[in-house]
Amino acid sequence: MMRAYSDVYLGDVVENQGKLFDYVANTYPDKDTEDFINAYMTSKTRQSIDQAKAYVNTMDAKELWEYFKETEHYSLQQGKAMEGFMPDWIGEFYAYYQWYYNIPSAEVNQKINVDFLKKAYYGLHDLDLDLAVQKVGEI
Repeated sequence: MMRAYSDVYLGDVVENQGKLFDYVANTYPDKDTEDFINAYMTSKTRQSIDQAKAYVNTMDAKELWEYFKETEHYSLQQGKAMEGFMPDWIGEFYAYYQWYYNIPSAEVNQKINVDFLKKAYYGLHDLDLDLAVQKVGEI
């Protein structure tokens, strides 16, 4: 199967996206993490990562957050932040899933919504990411 981009980037992309979602959830406890995740997954910023643009692929979580806000003119919505390890795991899951099945992130977000992942988290987060992604399967 053709993966989305070279696995040279994979570890960083997965880790940084987990850290990004975690950073937003922890830094802004009174803001809607889910709205942010949906906006991010369907953004031009994430599309650049899908296409392995080195400039964006090598940013750390904070750089990515600043770049995303600027590029997408995004502001966080009032609401409740996700807690615990969940936002980190969702970030990693989405990044790995996108790479594994080579489906655009916007489409992944549409087919496997955050609500589904919040419910699936308890059964999947202890598994190896590769196995979790295969268990959810290609939708």
